Amino acid sequence: MRCAISMTTFLAIDWGTTNRRVYHIGNGEVIATHRDNQGVKTLSSDDYNRLITADRARFGDYPVLIAGMAGSTIGWRDVPYVAAPASLSDLAQGTYEVADRVAIVPGVSYHDDHRSDVMRGEEVQLLGAVADRTVKPDSLLCQPGTHCKWAIISDGKIAKFTTSMTGELFALLRTDSVLSAFLTADVTPGAAFKRGLAEGAKGDLAASLFSIRAASVLGHMPSHDAASFCSGVLLGSDVAARLSDHGDEVITILADAPLRELYRTAIETLGGTAAVVDSQQAFVAGITAIKDLWK
Repeated sequence: MRCAISMTTFLAIDWGTTNRRVYHIGNGEVIATHRDNQGVKTLSSDDYNRLITADRARFGDYPVLIAGMAGSTIGWRDVPYVAAPASLSDLAQGTYEVADRVAIVPGVSYHDDHRSDVMRGEEVQLLGAVADRTVKPDSLLCQPGTHCKWAIISDGKIAKFTTSMTGELFALLRTDSVLSAFLTADVTPGAAFKRGLAEGAKGDLAASLFSIRAASVLGHMPSHDAASFCSGVLLGSDVAARLSDHGDEVITILADAPLRELYRTAIETLGGTAAVVDSQQAFVAGITAIKDLWK
């Protein structure tokens, strides 16, 4: 069962640091999309209106609703976070109109006595999966990426979440570390990846990572295995930490392949239970619900 069909037609933009994706949405369905590399880190403040004008020329002169890093300190306008627990209604209430019929959805923040956390863009997918009724209003969700989000959904709200820099760490190790020369192969969820998962789950991350260099130099690790093993170490460390607190819960993954398969393999190999949700479907459901609630 899905949420009620919206009769709204608009443009939604998932605007990230390095790229963005534009959706032409009508009646709750995607009519067309456009993807480019115009992420916020490449843009000046004058570029946003130019790109919006081009988007409207391509798809039509519709209202525009933006999620993601365009609302951050390095984006178009710094839109204040909504504090967790946060619902779709809270996001709609915090949405900020930045230009004529152009608005930016706020991110979500979390703080307790031990730590703080923030997200921008992921909240739309997380709550969209709830709005679309593909996940229950009380769920544990995992959204892999450069910064992986682990979110506890309670009563249909983002109640608490943890961000892991797993993807960014792998990228840094691959491009600017003593391991870089060994991490050239593609990552696949095979035997080397699973060995990495077991190693990462031991909780000695820094030593486990250096062992990749030692094993490679000494000829004990084939070159085609090193990247998969390294990815497994990072995911194993991350997933094991989450399972220690939520091992008896189904973890629903919102991601495109191949990240979806890597995380599903990691969760199931380490003893958890995983389910998957279409991340684009969740984004469209979430951004449409916010558009319907906003003004």
